[in-house]
Parts: sequence; structure tokens; C-alpha cells
Amino acid sequence: MKETIDNILFDQYKRRIKKDKRIVLIWQICLFLLLICSWELLSGSRVIDPLLFSSPSKISLLLYTKFIDGSIIGHLLITLFETIIGFLLGTIFGIILATVLWSSKRIAHISDPYLVILNAMPKVALGPIIIVALGPGYVSIIMMGAIISVIITALVVYSAFNEVDPNYEKVLLSFGATRWQCFKEAIFPATLPTMISTLKVNVGLSWVGVIVGEFLVSNKGLGYLIIYGFQVFDFTLVMASLVIIALFAAIMYKLVEKLEGWLIKHT
Repeated sequence: MKETIDNILFDQYKRRIKKDKRIVLIWQICLFLLLICSWELLSGSRVIDPLLFSSPSKISLLLYTKFIDGSIIGHLLITLFETIIGFLLGTIFGIILATVLWSSKRIAHISDPYLVILNAMPKVALGPIIIVALGPGYVSIIMMGAIISVIITALVVYSAFNEVDPNYEKVLLSFGATRWQCFKEAIFPATLPTMISTLKVNVGLSWVGVIVGEFLVSNKGLGYLIIYGFQVFDFTLVMASLVIIALFAAIMYKLVEKLEGWLIKHT
């Protein structure tokens, strides 16, 4: 009898969760449509300058034309490749750095002020130095995408390592586990939610780093199209490039959310 009641309550809980998700999705779609319609109306009535802000109809027509003739696909693929690689490198090396800091308190204390200073330093200002050091190519742009997120990832993940309940480690040590085994079996799994949250932040940071890198050095990619659009006063091209960036950043964000759900279910 108790199991039946529990199952009924659990089913009611799942239905309520699904209903809440549908309501949120409906509101998101309504707000998006309101934004698009308002933008189109304000641009058409010249309340906002259509030369600077273009309009959804013009952007849609331009994107349709560019995708049909294939001229924008190459730029998109290049920027997407650079962003994904920069995103992965920034996240992986940030977690590795956080692990090194956790493994040695002395190293962590020595490097703490330097990490804080590096995190406060505007990474965009390092762009010209990176380009001169690595050359004007894909490598320097990918490094821009990685370097902009690696320090913040290391700081956030290292902080999460230190916030794990110390009793977990004490229990494992009492059974003769090594410090590495404590990290692998307790510390690392306990901080997976924080790492996933960091991934969500890194999605946006990686796009920023890559686009800025393309501003500085590239002759291909969405960042190049934005700069080219400004130079020739084709602001519809600029807005279209920004729309593509927003769309694929949202897709990457949703993929990270899916990964988060899978990890929570299987850990």
C-alpha cells in the first residue's frame, strides 16, 4: 500500500515538473516572438534606425541567401571549430590546473596572488601578444578562446574541491586510501555539478575569445564578417553574424545541459 502511494506521489511530482517545463518553454517562445515582432515594427516605423539595427526580415533574407549560395557556411564552420577546440582546451587545462593546486597546498598558496592577477587582467589585451608569439592563424585564435576561460575555470573548480566535505576524505584515508584515490573516488565526483556549471560559463567565454581573435587577425569566420560589415556599412551582415553566434552559443549551452543531466543520472 505504501509503495503504491509513493508511486502515485512520484508520478504527480514528475507531471508537475513536466508542466513547469512546458510553462517556461511557452513563456520563452512568447518573449522571443514579442522581441522579434517589436524589432520588426520599430525598424519598419523608423523608431529605431533601420540602417544601424536592420530588421528581422532583412536578416532572415540575407541568411537565406548566404546559406543557399554557401558563402557563409565556410565562415560558420571555421568559427565553430575554433570555438569548440578553445572551449575544450580552456576547460580541460583549467581542471588540470585546479587539480595541481589541490594536490599541493604550498603550490596553491604560492600561485594564489598570480592567479588572481591573471584573472583580473583583460585577456583581450593579450591578443596582439598571442598573435605575435603564435602567428596569425588558427592556433592564435584558438588560444584566445582557451586562455579567456582557463584561469576562471581553475579558480572555480579549485574552490569547489576545497568545499567538499572533508569527512569523505577522512573515511577513505581510514581505510588506507591514498590521496589520489581520495581525489578520484570522492573529491572529483562531488564537484562534477560545479564543473558542469563552469562549462556553461565557458561556452560564452569561448565565443568571446574566438570572435575577438578573429577581429584581430582572421580573414575568415564570423568575427571577420562582423568587422567587414562595419567597414562597408552593411549592418544587416553584422546583425546576421551576431544572430548566428547567439544561435550556436545557445545550442552549445543546451548540449552542456544535456551532459549535465546525463552525468547526474549516471553518477
